[in-house]
Amino acid sequence: MTAAVSAARRREVIDALRRGTVPQAGLDLLAVGLDRFTGALDEDLGTIARGGAAFHAIRGEYGSGKTFFARWLAERAKRAGLATAEVQISETETPLHRLETVYRRLTERLATATHQPSALRAIVDSWFYTLEEDVLDAGEVTEDDTEALAAAVDELMEQRLTEVARNTPAFAAALRGYRRARLAGDAPTAEGLIAWLGGQKSVAASARRAAGVRGDLDHFAAWGFLQGLLTLLRDCGHPGLLVVLDEIETLQRVRGDVREKGLNALRQLLDEIDSGRFPGLFLVITGTPAFYDGQQGAQRLPPLAQRLATDFTTEARFDNPRAVQLRLPGFDLDRLGELGRKVRDLYAEQARNADRVRELVDDAYVAELAKAMTGKLGGRVGVVPRIFLRKLVEAVLDRVEEYETFDPRVDYPMTVRVDELTEVERNAAAGADDVDLDLP
Repeated sequence: MTAAVSAARRREVIDALRRGTVPQAGLDLLAVGLDRFTGALDEDLGTIARGGAAFHAIRGEYGSGKTFFARWLAERAKRAGLATAEVQISETETPLHRLETVYRRLTERLATATHQPSALRAIVDSWFYTLEEDVLDAGEVTEDDTEALAAAVDELMEQRLTEVARNTPAFAAALRGYRRARLAGDAPTAEGLIAWLGGQKSVAASARRAAGVRGDLDHFAAWGFLQGLLTLLRDCGHPGLLVVLDEIETLQRVRGDVREKGLNALRQLLDEIDSGRFPGLFLVITGTPAFYDGQQGAQRLPPLAQRLATDFTTEARFDNPRAVQLRLPGFDLDRLGELGRKVRDLYAEQARNADRVRELVDDAYVAELAKAMTGKLGGRVGVVPRIFLRKLVEAVLDRVEEYETFDPRVDYPMTVRVDELTEVERNAAAGADDVDLDLP
């Protein structure tokens, strides 16, 4: 498998693990235990390509890999041509009931296979380029007749935005204004209108006047702006948009009235998806079992609880991968060891002495390292992967490659400092100042 991986892709993954972060790309190289979901999710991506919509709620305890799953799915979505956006729900920065804020964060994190966040301007420019190509392909005007071409593009733009303009005329007006500013070489106005289309605040009044729009994006207009964005994506070759609302369980910790508003906003969004308002939208939320099952979460709003209800009475191995909620299996020692071996093999492909890496960091050593780390973090395997992989790369594999005399079994009495751990990892380690892991 790793032989076909580019050096740049390997390096990106290894560097992220060395820093203790989830890689932004290449997650298929690390995926363990997700094969059961691939068929159903690929069917969902096919539904999106045909103009439909999809929704899933990812369910898992802290450390079960919800963020990893979401980014792994985003990679699959990009390969299928979709744009993607991952939004972290939080009480202060991105409250769920403020849909204008969620939309703004979405456009800030908007990405495609060829453009990193924010890809909004690239998508808008691509849309206008597509309109011009469609006009020219019709053969009624020529590229040299700039006035006729501009008029024909404006007419086609109005046709494509008919539905959006009916519900959110400001979105269409801002696009018209952006096009006029671009043609006139007015860069400040064009930049201001792109920011306004992305839901940004404090856009210059002169830019808004040029397009005939007022004020900032509000809660209700956000629905229409999302609808408009989906139209642009579809017209310029992206069949849809995957939106991940991560850590939605934070709703449990907010003030009661704010929680009610957030839950109701989610219920409304699911209803709008079901009604067909957002063709091309693949919405994914992630949360803990306590959010889905607890009285401070989805159960507090019965209509939402009914929409999310999923039968988990059978063993996890019989879970339905097409269900609304998808239960992540989490890690056990076998899967943690498999993950470690994948990383070891990926590293060896870029190492100066691959045979030495595989000999000193063999399967037995990886298994012992995983077992020891898990034991010192309260036996909670789901908490371990991040720090386990960081130590495997930074403290073991790097040194094996760098020093010819280094033997991890002899020379590395592993110590994990408290300041290296996240809050969840520190809680699992019972607040010890130092954790000594003595490997056989």
